[in-house]
Amino acid sequence: MPTSEAKLLPGHDGIQEYDNPIPGWMSLILWITMAWGVLYLGYYGFGYGQSNEGEYLAAMAANVRLQFNEIGELKPNEATILAYMGKPDWMAFGRSVYQANCQSCHGPTGQGVVGPNLCDDHFKNVEKLEDLVKVIGGGAAGNQMPAWGSRLHPNEVVLVSGYVATLRGSASGGKAAEGKSIPPWPPIPAAPEAPKK
Repeated sequence: MPTSEAKLLPGHDGIQEYDNPIPGWMSLILWITMAWGVLYLGYYGFGYGQSNEGEYLAAMAANVRLQFNEIGELKPNEATILAYMGKPDWMAFGRSVYQANCQSCHGPTGQGVVGPNLCDDHFKNVEKLEDLVKVIGGGAAGNQMPAWGSRLHPNEVVLVSGYVATLRGSASGGKAAEGKSIPPWPPIPAAPEAPKK
């Protein structure tokens, strides 16, 4: 009897049924799928391949490098920090760096959790604006505040410093003041007006 023809199976409970064979092409797809699954698990499941999250982070890093090529390497001084504090797009970038790396210790709004409150006028290791870059980049308090300069791009350190500077006076309450009171930051320079047509 040819394999393509259905065989009549012995009846049970008075029901007659046929044993229809699976077509060869369907069996081939099944075996290819199982082999692909084993290869996929071996490559991605055991960490050899890059995950979707890893690909996304790599793409974001490439995008950041392109953006940083536009502005060059920022100087970690007061004038640069003030200039970028007045640019909402770059402060949004500084905020994303803060949320990714700083909020676990300083809280989502900067009111302090384990780390000090960044919303008040008291700072432990900061006297002037550019000290923020030194503390964020180099760490403080015997590594209780990690040195982010080895993990972040220098521009990220400057931009997150600007964002942290904008938190001062932004909220009340939070963790009790630590350190000494410092004078207010210098005013943010006004953005140049667009030329009139």
